Amino acid sequence: MSKRSNAKYKLDRRMGENIWGRPKSPVNKREYGPGQHGQRRKGKVSDFGLQLRAKQKLKGYYGDVTEKQFRKVYAEAVRMKGDTSQNLIGLLEQRLDMVVYRAKFAPTVFAARQIVNHGHIWVNGVRCNIGSARVKPGDVVELGPKAREMALVIEAQGLSERDVPEYVSVDGNKATYVRVPTLDEVPYPVKMEPNLVVEFYSR
Repeated sequence: MSKRSNAKYKLDRRMGENIWGRPKSPVNKREYGPGQHGQRRKGKVSDFGLQLRAKQKLKGYYGDVTEKQFRKVYAEAVRMKGDTSQNLIGLLEQRLDMVVYRAKFAPTVFAARQIVNHGHIWVNGVRCNIGSARVKPGDVVELGPKAREMALVIEAQGLSERDVPEYVSVDGNKATYVRVPTLDEVPYPVKMEPNLVVEFYSR
């Protein structure tokens, strides 16, 4: 399990964007960066800086995935046929914690990972507690009996701030992973640039 090392909203302020599209994000009130120099005029960012930001943003969005895990996913995306940036997004969207989040079984990516780690999720009738486990098209992800009564899960299912994307089909407490999405289908609240991430790693 990758543990989040700092507050999730700190990432929002550092990037200057509301990465998860949450109404409570401090960026909604203060668009400048954190710290005493946060309101200074920003200098021009180099190409490397832009690529690094794109990588940090994507990593952060998927629940602050560790560098080791993220690099592993990137290496796999390179080996696959087709566009590496599309493959990268496809692989990240196949993570079990991400499918739980997309199905609105949890209010945040971090809560989704916690629900999975605590053994509240079944995949094809088998309990799975690994957030990074890969879900394949046709797999059925289901909430365990205890999770169905959790206030956190009930709250998430009623959230109006985001919709379930087309590549996940939800029926009550079950969600079927229909297909691997393309970059255009993934409902990011902010612009993600996986092509810059590919450039960052292929330097």
